[in-house]
Amino acid sequence: MMPAGYAMFARAHMQKYGTTEEQLAKVKVKSSKYSLSNPMAMYRRALTLEECLNARVIASPLKMFDCCANADGASCVILANEGKAKKITDTPVWVAGIGATSDTLSTTARTNLTGLTCAVEAGRQAYKMARIKPGDVNVAEVHDCFSIAEIMACENLGFCKPGEGGKLIEESQTYIGGKIPVNVDGGLLSKGHPIGATGGSQIRTVVLQLQGNAGKTQVDGAEIGLVHNIGGSGLYGNVTVLRR
Repeated sequence: MMPAGYAMFARAHMQKYGTTEEQLAKVKVKSSKYSLSNPMAMYRRALTLEECLNARVIASPLKMFDCCANADGASCVILANEGKAKKITDTPVWVAGIGATSDTLSTTARTNLTGLTCAVEAGRQAYKMARIKPGDVNVAEVHDCFSIAEIMACENLGFCKPGEGGKLIEESQTYIGGKIPVNVDGGLLSKGHPIGATGGSQIRTVVLQLQGNAGKTQVDGAEIGLVHNIGGSGLYGNVTVLRR
């Protein structure tokens, strides 16, 4: 169901905005590059653009490397009030904003198939609570269950205009050193997707970034991070803004 659903999103995005299979593949190329620095990643091999484009088709236009794999995994997040947090660590990370929304279960009832309305609204809520704008985010973890999902997430969260997500990866703006580093731990595409533990692992990645403990994939000067997590085929949207 999931590959077919996101393949539908990909086709709609291609038809409306001219997004290409090469741009989808470049999302995976980036993912595989950064997975090499993540000892927890399920897949730790850098892939070429040609390998991604020539991989077996799963649900056209999505090929094997456009899809994440279900994985075993666990994650833990310690949440405490300000007083306790300062006793636990010298580098606490604060929850600055949260957003949570849902959409219709049936995709046939949705008015937009080139993005996820629940993600747009969850992001709006989180930005408002944190009193920031998309341009203030220094590093992001988005729910890249499929390559098209990362492209849509960048648009839905306001990192670029609708239809420009493909251009963002084409210009390497989601790499470290670019406009907005995205999924520099390998993301779901390379790290793996253990479903229930995924959101916690995304939180962990951003916390390490904001503490300055992300090692080879550290984003210099990261002070504000964002986590974007989706349930179902765009049924649930959750966005969390974290601040150093």
